[in-house]
This record gives sequence, structure tokens and C-alpha cells, in this order.
Amino acid sequence: EVQLVESGGGLVQAGGSLRLSCAASGLTFAVYAIGWFRQAPGKEREGIACISSSDGSTWYADSVKGRFTISNNNAKNTVDLQMNSLKSEDTAVYYCAADVLFVSTTPLSASEYDAWGRGTQVTVSS
Repeated sequence: EVQLVESGGGLVQAGGSLRLSCAASGLTFAVYAIGWFRQAPGKEREGIACISSSDGSTWYADSVKGRFTISNNNAKNTVDLQMNSLKSEDTAVYYCAADVLFVSTTPLSASEYDAWGRGTQVTVSS
């Protein structure tokens, strides 16, 4: 069973930074992807970043490109999301998810993901 646990959320001022981590277990598949998603109140869940296990390829939503970076943290065995230049519109619950049969056609589509964490709240004050 795949299990995912997010950490690192919190309250930060606009322009500041936060680093989220996703600890995954039970991923025994040869090729999979870890994605970060977010959902603000009253809005649909948005895929914002994804990294492939096979070659480390990454994908980003336009809304975070140039500000957020997804990476494998081999020391901690996590997938991290470094968020810089945060804006009030980044306020949301952030989820990590695993796509266990990853095909890169739609890497940020929530419907492709099979397992989800419970989420961590990120609040950006203006």
C-alpha cells in the first residue's frame, strides 16, 4: 500500500519562502511520479508540480513556474517542493500524490494519481 505524508506547511508573509516535504512509502513500481497539488477554498484541485522517478524530469503549472521547484531529497528520502516568492493566491491546502503507472502525457492531472496524502496548509499573508 502506498502511503504519503506531507510536512512543512505554515504561515508566511508574501514574498517569503516555504519548503514542503512528501515522505512516500510502499512505492515498489519501476516508474512512478510524485506530484504536488493544491486546493484553495471554493476552487478545484490544481496540479502544480510533478517529478518522474525514472529520470527526474519535472513539470510545472504556469502559475508556479519560476517560483517553485520540485526535487528528490535523497538524504531525507522525500520529494520536496521549494516555494519562493510566495503570493497570497498561493494560500491553499497542499497535497502530494503518487501516480504508480506514470505516463507523461498529462503529468499534472489529478485523475491520473492513485494515492494521496492528507495535505498540509499553506497560508500566505499579504
